[in-house]
Amino acid sequence: MTLKELQPQLLALSPEEKTQAIQFLAQSLTNFWSGIQKTPGVCGGDACIRQTRIPVWVLVNARRLGISESELLQDYPTLRAADLANAWAYAEAYPDEIETAIQENEDD
Repeated sequence: MTLKELQPQLLALSPEEKTQAIQFLAQSLTNFWSGIQKTPGVCGGDACIRQTRIPVWVLVNARRLGISESELLQDYPTLRAADLANAWAYAEAYPDEIETAIQENEDD
């Protein structure tokens, strides 16, 4: 998709959505996601919650299976609500990456 093709969609966004789009773009430029890290050799290099070995794809898949955020916070006591918000934002920005990780790990 080109910027010219994307322009009408961007202009149709609400002010809040435009702010979110700008934040996503800024984060993608720096390749930095608050609270999310990728470390070669840790969890296959998958995106994980900062300073943990909890991959984002695990949380996304759990949510798809009907596990609530409060249950996730109980199941993973080191997680904070902000960690889940960061995970959801990362997953929204990189859906193909997350989907591929889920598929690869379901095959195991």
